Amino acid sequence: MDRKIKNTIILIALLLFISVVGSVFTFFIQNGDIDLRKKRINELNLNAQNAYSTQELIVQLNTLKSRAAELDSILALRKFNIPVNLPQSQFFNFINKVSFNFAPESNINIEYKTIEQFQHYKYYKYRLFGTVFYNDVYKMIYAIEQSKELKKILSTSFDNFVKVDEEGIPQYFVTYNIECAVYYSDNDRYASSVSKENRLIPNPIYDVFYPLIRNEILPNIDGLLDVQSAQLLAIIPEGAFLVDSKGTTYLLWEGDKVYLGYLTEIDYNSNVVHFVLNKGGIIEKLTLTLEKKEEVVKQ
Repeated sequence: MDRKIKNTIILIALLLFISVVGSVFTFFIQNGDIDLRKKRINELNLNAQNAYSTQELIVQLNTLKSRAAELDSILALRKFNIPVNLPQSQFFNFINKVSFNFAPESNINIEYKTIEQFQHYKYYKYRLFGTVFYNDVYKMIYAIEQSKELKKILSTSFDNFVKVDEEGIPQYFVTYNIECAVYYSDNDRYASSVSKENRLIPNPIYDVFYPLIRNEILPNIDGLLDVQSAQLLAIIPEGAFLVDSKGTTYLLWEGDKVYLGYLTEIDYNSNVVHFVLNKGGIIEKLTLTLEKKEEVVKQ
């Protein structure tokens, strides 16, 4: 056989083999993959058509907004919230706002201590110390504990402190040392987008450090009637005329203030008036009687 014919037959056989193998791979092996790819392309095209539908997007947006507002309102109704990424300066501003109406003699110092980290939240630790009136430190503790953004008192220590002013009148202060935690989080899972502060002003309470019995008695700087040296001159319905040791006359009614106390009762029928005095913590009741002059009968 001629060499050229032989080579031609070999090439034709090789071409037929390649054609058969390619056809088998294309129509039998790849056919299933092609069908799957076509099906996936159709699904993606369908989803793309739905995703880019303006009406569908608006409906989804409104649904998500409604759900977000519902969750936000639930968080807003909670008494306490943990804010997101709270700056350290926020607590300094909070204390300055709370102490704005404190007495001028009250002193407040703030010291940043450290930061504590937990799984879902963190908190700053601060130290508050100074000298204030008792009701001022009570207002500060109340504001910290009742604040909408979660804050908690960790430890406290108090002591009394007496300071005498230029007029010799003692003032009773409280020295305090308070450690508190200011909580915050890295996410908004505990916070509401709209936050309204809780009521932070408490009602005044009795000063437990104020001494019940004191050695000093406040001076009569208001020029009130000193009933301990006074004399009852006359009684009228619901009123009484009195004179002090200097000859000054006073007309008082029930409930009027006198030096160290109040006029509590005028007994018109018995010609007496009653007072209650507070002498350095010792309560004393005092009664003044109208002296009647004896009539002289001339014969």
